[in-house]
Amino acid sequence: MKAAWFESFGKPADSLIIGEIDTPTAGPGEVLVRMHTSGVNPSDTKKRDGAFPNLLDGGLVIPHSDGAGIIEAVGEGVDTGRIGERVWLYQAQFGRRLGTAAQYVAIDASRAPKLPEQASFAVGAVLGIPVMTAHRCVFADGDVKGQTILVTGGAGRVGYYAIQWAKRAGATVIATASNDADKELCLSLGADHVVNHRSENWSADVVTANGGDKIDRVVEVEFGQNLPEVLNCIRVGGVIATYSSVVVPEPQLPFKHMMFMDLTLRLVIVYAMPESAKQDAIADIDAVLTNDEFSHRIAHEVSLDDIVKSHELIEAGGFGGCVVVNID
Repeated sequence: MKAAWFESFGKPADSLIIGEIDTPTAGPGEVLVRMHTSGVNPSDTKKRDGAFPNLLDGGLVIPHSDGAGIIEAVGEGVDTGRIGERVWLYQAQFGRRLGTAAQYVAIDASRAPKLPEQASFAVGAVLGIPVMTAHRCVFADGDVKGQTILVTGGAGRVGYYAIQWAKRAGATVIATASNDADKELCLSLGADHVVNHRSENWSADVVTANGGDKIDRVVEVEFGQNLPEVLNCIRVGGVIATYSSVVVPEPQLPFKHMMFMDLTLRLVIVYAMPESAKQDAIADIDAVLTNDEFSHRIAHEVSLDDIVKSHELIEAGGFGGCVVVNID
């Protein structure tokens, strides 16, 4: 089969290889998926760049955890009725070397949920990390109906979906954005208010937008950088659910301050989510796709031959939406 892989760490053009390798077979409990699309996320580019030094100890790595395709074969113990099923994949390159940037992937059947006909393969490629992360951030600590949720970076890959999950569940949503275009996008997704996180003391704007009351929860894209402002606008007993802290990667916590606020700090990564949370997310994703409830934003689509460009795009940033590699 045709695939992309890396055998050494480094920049995309220096490390990514495109060629032919053996097609995998479906083992017990697995399905063999003919891939149509592969989603690219920051975690994929960081792995390729050497964030996990032992990653290559077992041999070459085919990158990317997310993707979508059609089941062509099943292993022992898997219902043969699944052959021909459209599916989306997650965790394809977690705890294993062979991800979705290839014509075929053999993966545990539970990591290949059904992709409703209403959803394209491109959409299927962005469900794993962006959509499941957003779901976990919004729902990990209980029902949000009637609550006010702050989504920082509402126009980002995860924030984009967090706004939609929270509104669907009956929450009031305040998003942050740094320009008029992103503000309008957040409003179009259902945000009730948008404040500019580049403004000084933007937390006061959040409280004002909430009628003078502090917020219940935060879905946080830059935990370390935004924490001082968040502490000024979150209520006692509130929840901060964060999935990233790039600007300040090792934040120092004002422990006493946060303790006396009785705050819950929720650190979110899809790979470590409880299995029950993954299944809850999958069920809700199936519902919103079947009913065509959500908006999706694919910013760039490239071919497998141009996988280098896909990694360069993610690393350069400066755009909204997801990056998808078309395998066909």
